[in-house]
Amino acid sequence: MKTFSPTPKDINRQWFVVDAQDQVLGRLASQIAHRLRGKHKPEFAPHMDNGDFIVVVNCEKIKVTGAKMADKMYYRHSGWVGGLKATSLGDMLADKPSRVLMAAVRGMLPKNRLGRAMLKKLKVYAGPEHPHAAQNPQPLNLPY
Repeated sequence: MKTFSPTPKDINRQWFVVDAQDQVLGRLASQIAHRLRGKHKPEFAPHMDNGDFIVVVNCEKIKVTGAKMADKMYYRHSGWVGGLKATSLGDMLADKPSRVLMAAVRGMLPKNRLGRAMLKKLKVYAGPEHPHAAQNPQPLNLPY
């Protein structure tokens, strides 16, 4: 018996919607990364992008544990001397809440072009509305 290796015609992508209200950031991000990568499917292959599309709503109401709201920092650099900018998690949630979840999921995906393709299947919205009703996303209940 030969080992099954999936081809692009074997990929069957579905759309799911996740409500992030009162979910813990890291636990939610790990479940989303698992689904985006396609590891929940029996035809998973590490060299292919066969994951599902995930739509996350209410990401502004996400929870974190401990003192991370003040202590956790996000850094970016302009490329110029002295161009390091730091933003706390609390400020980032108030200003751009979708970036917090995107950054958490990005860190859990492969660091190559395959990971960048997987991240494009993640759609994050701060409020309860999303423009993907035509894709008929199914609600996804996560274990924790």
